[in-house]
Amino acid sequence: MNRVVVTGIGVVSPVGCDAASFWESLKSGRCGIGQITRFDTAQHKVKIAAEVRDFDPLKYMSRSEAQHSDLFTQYAMAAACQAVEDSRIEGTVAPERIGVYFGTGIGGITTLMAEHIKLLEKGPRRVSPFFIPMIISNMASGLIAIRFNCRGAAKPEVTACASGSNAIGEALRAIRHGYADVMITGGSEASVNELAVAGFANMQALSNSNDPLCSSLPFDLRRTGFVIGEGAGALVLEEYERARSRGAHIYAEVCGYGSTCDAYHMTAPHPEAEGGAAAITLALEEAGTDTDRIYVNAHGTGTPLNDKAETLAIKKALGEQRARKALISSTKSMTGHMLGAAGAAEAIACVFALKEGIVPPTIGLDVPDPECDLDYVPHSARRADLDAAISVSLGFGGHNACLAFKKAGAEK
Repeated sequence: MNRVVVTGIGVVSPVGCDAASFWESLKSGRCGIGQITRFDTAQHKVKIAAEVRDFDPLKYMSRSEAQHSDLFTQYAMAAACQAVEDSRIEGTVAPERIGVYFGTGIGGITTLMAEHIKLLEKGPRRVSPFFIPMIISNMASGLIAIRFNCRGAAKPEVTACASGSNAIGEALRAIRHGYADVMITGGSEASVNELAVAGFANMQALSNSNDPLCSSLPFDLRRTGFVIGEGAGALVLEEYERARSRGAHIYAEVCGYGSTCDAYHMTAPHPEAEGGAAAITLALEEAGTDTDRIYVNAHGTGTPLNDKAETLAIKKALGEQRARKALISSTKSMTGHMLGAAGAAEAIACVFALKEGIVPPTIGLDVPDPECDLDYVPHSARRADLDAAISVSLGFGGHNACLAFKKAGAEK
């Protein structure tokens, strides 16, 4: 089977709108959570979010394209353009051998809300003719494929908070098994609006703190829920030999992927963490890695049930002894929960952690939960000589995904 490597990276996030600023923010422990500016929160009990700031879609698309694209598609296009430019892949691959797998949890919910208001207030004739293509979840992958003439498979992955990770994992398989030479992959979400915030808040999924620095508290005893975030992450994946032959910059090797379902509950994780543990085990077995020098970018949402179940999943998959040696952190403590984009952004954090030998912290972890008793790298980044990194994503519907990475040049 083909080896697969990362040759391009792009990010739009609450802590930076390019890969370099994103990683610098994570290393320095900068929090991207603040007061919601998108809408009036007077009637909302949740008043904070991790918004993307200073984003200009016109850097990546024409004004007409931006007007006819939902924000989640704009974020996806921006991240993809950054990743493709970074990879220098254009003009080196036949159109039939490059595809796009891009995930999203909800798709064009902001457009859906806006057009529904038009329908109620102004009647059906005022609904935009672009309404349907703007809301459907495949449009990010479709427009990215159009932009870069990708005539291989182009499709979304829609598995809630696991969407970005599943997209990358399925892209890995497409190259590994010879269906493509190059894939543009990742995830995007833009759900900081009145409807989504109200919905998540009313199901008691969101943090009940409106203090930005004491709201996203993964693995902390005070945690009460996640902070909604947004953005996009994109990676260019490429078959190793062709990347090496063209002199591409190789960030890391993608070497393992596990995908399972709890088959248990709509939103709650399995109390024995069976599905999450199985996804991690599958990724590590496929990667062929057996090392104590491992970084785990945890799903780490800061919900009472997730963090306890995920700790158990890591122990079951790695074994108690290796789990206690692993360096684990939740970058959601800084970015909030980017939903369908989370897995892609966190995969990128893994790649940078391996490349630089620096593990980003879990900020705000002041009161450790006794049931979450592993090393979550609290407060400050830590230098470490790493052999491997894994990214864990756990989504509503019981979807579990895990991606495994090795340093560039490491032999299998």
